[in-house]
Amino acid sequence: MSSENFSAEAQRIRQRTMDTLLAAFSELSEGLLIVDRQARIVWMNEKYHRRLGIADPASIVGLPVEAVIPNSLMRSVVTSGKPIMLDIMEFGTESFVVMRLPVRDASGEVIGGVGVMIFDDPRQLVPLVSRFQSLRLELADTRRKLDEARRAKYTFSSFVGVSPTCIAVKDKARRAARAGSPVLILGETGTGKELLAHAIHAASPRAAGPFVAVNIAAIPETLLESEFFGVAPGAYTGAERKGRSGKFELAQGGTLFLDEIGDMSPALQAKLLRALQEKEIEPVGSNRLIAIDVRIIAATSRQLQKEVDEGRFRADLFYRLNVMTLDVPPLRERLEDLPLISEALADSLARQLGEHPRGISAAALEYLARHPWPGNVRELSNVLERALLMSDADRLERADFEQILPGLAQFPSTEPIQPGARTLDQLQQDTERRAIAAAIAAARGNKAQAARSLGISRASLYEKIAALGIAPPDSV
Repeated sequence: MSSENFSAEAQRIRQRTMDTLLAAFSELSEGLLIVDRQARIVWMNEKYHRRLGIADPASIVGLPVEAVIPNSLMRSVVTSGKPIMLDIMEFGTESFVVMRLPVRDASGEVIGGVGVMIFDDPRQLVPLVSRFQSLRLELADTRRKLDEARRAKYTFSSFVGVSPTCIAVKDKARRAARAGSPVLILGETGTGKELLAHAIHAASPRAAGPFVAVNIAAIPETLLESEFFGVAPGAYTGAERKGRSGKFELAQGGTLFLDEIGDMSPALQAKLLRALQEKEIEPVGSNRLIAIDVRIIAATSRQLQKEVDEGRFRADLFYRLNVMTLDVPPLRERLEDLPLISEALADSLARQLGEHPRGISAAALEYLARHPWPGNVRELSNVLERALLMSDADRLERADFEQILPGLAQFPSTEPIQPGARTLDQLQQDTERRAIAAAIAAARGNKAQAARSLGISRASLYEKIAALGIAPPDSV
């Protein structure tokens, strides 16, 4: 190319560049450099050649940029068409913070590039780098906490008890942990179904993966599908711009715990069944299928077989979930565990409340054993927490619980059950006796009200009172 042609080309490139915001860069930056598509220097502003110690700026025009700045990456920018937004360039003994951008013509073709010296001292980046490091550490900490939240919080040692029923449940749960099949946990509210789900995950080969729990009863029906399967970007008005992952995606490689599965609608049951059968999900508003590798543990306080028989729960989904079943006994059926559970809960609650450890007297435990515990371990935890807050003594006494569970003192004492000491009929009678006594106490002696709370007729209640030898005070 002749010198005349080069000058014309250089002028065109310079004009195109200066017509943009780069003119402002020339004033605001520490230096500005323009090259053509062959990475030859077209122009360098006064600040730049002064920084580089160039006495005659005109002498460098037309030279390859590397001949003037050996460490320049401008050739890479004009060749690839990709910018280098922030870099440190060394020149002799000095270092500069620079930015390099391609320059394109109206058709989008790269015709050159511009280099901007942002700072003449990299130390000026310290506040920016410091802020970046701080944000990165905050992000890492947030991710760590999120990962911790998706880890199992309990192990089998957390399921306290030495009764035969408790030991049998834990043995069966340990076998379930070793397998990869779905697990269905059945039991009344407050018996520790979620605790067992955590323990199964923690003892399984998936323990290093996430544990994600979904309480189906706590989420509005209209949101359940998106909670499970996620939402595609812009799937509907108000949807997140980047979309949102569902619980299945979050549980990849781990365990998804579906609490209160019996409350799921038939429509969602069908979609869940398909996901389990095909091992893939489709986010709401998307045509993209996502393969899933998730183990399912489901739990319910409903009688699921009855729900199936009455058409409220899909039989095919029930069979898919009911591969390994755990029946968690209510507290009233393992009262021999009551002392151990109470002590463990009292210690844990005392730590949470910032209180000193408390003991529980034998008389207090005997009194607690009279209660039928319809709310199971969760109810026991509530009673113990209230007692701890109301007492300053080193040991919780019977009187502390009489304020919370009044009326039990007037009924015959039932000692905690000892393993093998009673027949099954005797155990059932003890359970019924405690439940009826507590219901009458709660109804303040009103037998009609007590019968309604127990779900039996008043006549049946009188028959059971006579048969079980219950002698409550005079009542209506």
